[in-house]
Amino acid sequence: MTAFSLALDRVTFTLPDGRVLFSDLSTSFDTTPTGLVGRNGVGKSVLGRLLAGQLAPTGGQIQRQGRVHLLAQHSGAPAGRIADLAGVAPVLDALARIEAGSVDPDDFACVGDRWTLRAQLQALWQQLGLPALDPDAPARQLSGGQAMQVAVAGALLSDADALVLDEPSNHLDGAHRHRLLEALSQWRGGLIVISHDRTLLRQMQRIVELTPQGLSSHGGNYDLYLQQKQQAQRAAESELALRRHERRQQQQAEREQRERQAHRQARATRDARTANQAPILLGGMKQRSEQSAGRLQAQWAQRRADGDARVRAAAAQVEADVQVALLGPTLGRARPQVALELCDVQLPLLAAPLDRIDLRVPGGARLAVTGGNGSGKSTLLRVMAGRLPPLSGEVRRAVGCALLEQSVFDEGGDGTFIADGSGAEPRSTLALLQRANPAESEGVLRTRLALLGLDADRILRPLHTLSGGERMKAALAAVLYAEQPPPLLLLDEPGNHLDLPSLAALETMLRSYTGTLVMVSHDEALLEAVGITHRLDATAAGWIA
Repeated sequence: MTAFSLALDRVTFTLPDGRVLFSDLSTSFDTTPTGLVGRNGVGKSVLGRLLAGQLAPTGGQIQRQGRVHLLAQHSGAPAGRIADLAGVAPVLDALARIEAGSVDPDDFACVGDRWTLRAQLQALWQQLGLPALDPDAPARQLSGGQAMQVAVAGALLSDADALVLDEPSNHLDGAHRHRLLEALSQWRGGLIVISHDRTLLRQMQRIVELTPQGLSSHGGNYDLYLQQKQQAQRAAESELALRRHERRQQQQAEREQRERQAHRQARATRDARTANQAPILLGGMKQRSEQSAGRLQAQWAQRRADGDARVRAAAAQVEADVQVALLGPTLGRARPQVALELCDVQLPLLAAPLDRIDLRVPGGARLAVTGGNGSGKSTLLRVMAGRLPPLSGEVRRAVGCALLEQSVFDEGGDGTFIADGSGAEPRSTLALLQRANPAESEGVLRTRLALLGLDADRILRPLHTLSGGERMKAALAAVLYAEQPPPLLLLDEPGNHLDLPSLAALETMLRSYTGTLVMVSHDEALLEAVGITHRLDATAAGWIA
């Protein structure tokens, strides 16, 4: 393994449409485990691709020593084989050809010294808590959490000198998240983790924050970063208050000086009228007075400019407290006694005993669906919503429902979470919301999106160009602000990709939601915050309510 180092020198990146995503970024990375944090849409995933060499900066330079492997965000059903998802398909295919008798030098060059890769892969999958998998099996058979674990295993076996992992704990339950932390603690190369997961970030030894003002580095883990950030924010706010006070004092002094100057000029004018002086002398006195007043005006203007510049510089150090608000839908007061019922349902794609379920969800209930990765939680939600038909039995919905899946706006831009099942992708977030609520005015829709932190520029961008968190916000808006809001809301890991202010807004909205809620989540803090009333747990003995 090569000693890893990476340095950014005044790096700028401009998007294809001409927008500058960030500029003048300078910092360095070594083998210190580092968390990269920042608000949704600030450019963390793009920066990750720059660090890995998948993108080139449009300005500045990146000096890289050692090979960097990027694990990009995973959402949606993975394509290809499990080996493709792990990034080891070329080596395994070459091994298979050699075992079948190939003597092609290219196959031997591809394998190199990785003759035990199959065994290494199975051992690492076991360490991460995965069952034995066939690398040639379709990756689409994996759950979201299992797909993430397979990709993480591939990254750890990539023979890279450094890893850049983008949201590696998404979709993972508590036990598998713990296994991920153990595996990362054993990694000896460079490690940069892009995440909003506080548990994962607490294992890092350095936090680098990306903001619209640039990069800032904080030694220590996430908790220490928060303390440093709060202290810096308080200091910046105090500095701003001081500079504003100085400017007010300066303005007061200028007003008083102007008044004194006006009094002196008025007195001099009166004295000139009563004095018996030659006109030429009076003209000279007037000219000298005007010149003096002009110098004073220039001095005042310069002082005002200097004071304003000091205030602007201090204000730039104060991070804007961006408020994110997600408004709950207005529903009718009447709600059914039973909102959803599954009668002797046999679920597709699942093995016994989790393939059978009987369930009654009361109207107004808040049901948490929990269980390990791959236990069938997402499949259950799709059957509840009518996206997948049961193999047998009956699904009864007393009210309309909407399902927000894990795969919201994956890299292919799929918009199939919309309640009408339309697969046609809207052009932008605003177009998506207009399709969901054609009767509402554009101004109201823009205001609601602005409250979510999606500004006038972002709501017009193509959906697939938005960050994972921004796509999640767009999806939530389309469901909750629809012309007919859903009395039954089915959410599959809605906290994935959301930054902390957006997660807090989601919690607030769900607490005030008056319909029936069914939510899959591994985030116990989120489940507690929304006031869960019922639980359905996937266990080795089947579904237990």
